[in-house]
Amino acid sequence: MTRWDRQLIWITGASSGIGAALAHELASRGARLILSARRGERLQEVAGRLEGSEHRLMPLDVADHEAVRSVAERVVSVNGPPTMAVFNAGIGQRSLARDTNLAVDRRLMDTNYFGTIALAKALLPGMRQAGEGRFVVVSSLVGRIGSPLRSGYAASKHALHGFFESLRAEEHDSGLRVTLVCPGFIRTELPLHALTGDGSPQGSMDRAQLEGMAAEQCARIIVTAIERDRDEVTIGGRERHAVLLFRLLPALFRWVLRRARVT
Repeated sequence: MTRWDRQLIWITGASSGIGAALAHELASRGARLILSARRGERLQEVAGRLEGSEHRLMPLDVADHEAVRSVAERVVSVNGPPTMAVFNAGIGQRSLARDTNLAVDRRLMDTNYFGTIALAKALLPGMRQAGEGRFVVVSSLVGRIGSPLRSGYAASKHALHGFFESLRAEEHDSGLRVTLVCPGFIRTELPLHALTGDGSPQGSMDRAQLEGMAAEQCARIIVTAIERDRDEVTIGGRERHAVLLFRLLPALFRWVLRRARVT
């Protein structure tokens, strides 16, 4: 069983949604937290509601890869390497591929993929030296399957799976563990800020997201998966079955997906 009171956990994207819910869940179990997000004021609001007083706030835009490296160096020099990092920062997409500017695809990759692996690479040496550590990667169901209106988002999440599956194999003997988290429809602000084809935010919620699982329940499932040393966990409602359908009956899955409500 994980001793949470011995954990120093860095959570990115901690100002709302799954990241904020995880911060509350982990703080309630005694973990010390480092919280990062672009929105400093929202971070302070989240931190003000947490149990414990040893939490640190490190505002950070993971799309600024040089800042990621320098902030990681500062954190490690002051606190030592975190025992766990939760890579939750990300941005969504709601646009057809044919209508999406290439700059939008780049922004999705810079934030969701390159920003995540930049921080992972910055933290890896310290975890290797300590002989232990865990990366918790908040991906998505579309890290396993494609979906209309999410081509660039799906590509960035598929890339995370390729990278961290490889890293897991490479670093197993060094003590590093990886948990890939694949949420489906979770009630978060992700659709509000999702990029449309010209890069502007959607500015509205999706019906499927509004009817999805609460972020707090999602956070509890993630924590249980970590405690059970799971390599991967899929979270959500009926949409979870899409991964199994794709694996067993791919032609049927593609037929269903063309007709499914995905917003």
